[in-house]
Amino acid sequence: MAWVILIASGLMEAVWATALGKSEGFTRPIPIVIFVAGLALSMFGLGLALRSIPTPTAYAVWVAIGVVGTVLYSLAFDGYSASPLRLLFLAMLVGSVLGLKTVH
Repeated sequence: MAWVILIASGLMEAVWATALGKSEGFTRPIPIVIFVAGLALSMFGLGLALRSIPTPTAYAVWVAIGVVGTVLYSLAFDGYSASPLRLLFLAMLVGSVLGLKTVH
């Protein structure tokens, strides 16, 4: 169950990071509300997951899910370019996190 919570928390990290960017320096109310809610849920879930998963592994997985989720959102909706090198480095990030999980 800790891994499910950690994955959901990583997705919430992508939500709050995206909302933070869309808040335009904390000047737009709806993205600010989404940012605060996403941040609270993300941190709460990370804290729960840390009860069962070692901190270095959990943190790396949480950050990686957040990074990949944020980039995928930007690729799909914000016109972020999907260059081969960018995709290679994202794949390397995912591979590194999967490696950490397997040695856990």
